[in-house]
Amino acid sequence: MKKMLDLVVTENNQLNQSYCLIKLTTTDHSFLPEMFPGQFVEVRVDGAPSTYLRRPISVNFVDKAKNELWLLVQAIGEGTRKMCEYKKDDIVNLLLPLGNSFSIPTTKEGQELLLIGGGVGTAPMLYLGACLKEKGFNPKFLLGARSKNDLLQLDDFARYGEVFCTTEDGSYGEKGYVTNHSVLKNNRFSSIYTCGPKPMMVAVARYANEYKINCEVSLENMMACGFGVCLCCVEKTSEGNICVCTDGPVFNIEKLTWIN
Repeated sequence: MKKMLDLVVTENNQLNQSYCLIKLTTTDHSFLPEMFPGQFVEVRVDGAPSTYLRRPISVNFVDKAKNELWLLVQAIGEGTRKMCEYKKDDIVNLLLPLGNSFSIPTTKEGQELLLIGGGVGTAPMLYLGACLKEKGFNPKFLLGARSKNDLLQLDDFARYGEVFCTTEDGSYGEKGYVTNHSVLKNNRFSSIYTCGPKPMMVAVARYANEYKINCEVSLENMMACGFGVCLCCVEKTSEGNICVCTDGPVFNIEKLTWIN
């Protein structure tokens, strides 16, 4: 059940010029609501005059031991730039958790799982990987970025599985796009999970469809309200037009029109 909560910033780490990692906890030491990988939150951004609507941010990680929610934020507009200025002890109002989640396999036998993230789309892959590891799986991660400086949280990912990388300029890992990485040629995966720029996800979806691999994608359509009123995030599917914020953001590719 979604709640509107005031959370307090415990840390705000600037990862590079464009990204920050914000960690938050409850103000009264109560437990955070249960959250699942793939879900998101809507952040009310105070102090940003032209930011009238909340900003949707993926759940990056939930540190249950510290009762902390992590949000990976890319500063691309006034609202997200303001968020990257948050300081320790600032109070932030959130609506959470929202949306559905990735599917966790019911059996471990024969499961080879690949989690593919690009840009800020790597955010939900970390918590998904942690949850899969907790359930006894050994996921692999394939992370794509423009350059080495844009690859984030590599040490965190390595805690939960083997990490492979691509960069467009070849400064780290294999040069090129994620769909060209050798891990896809050298392994046979049973399921792929992905989030990132739409062209990347479409390419991953078509690869998965070609090789008959189960595939779920987390869409990053523009969202304003988070509960299906504003209709900003409508996506065409095989069942008609749906709101990503309420029916998603996670979809099996069989439901989308990308592979037809």
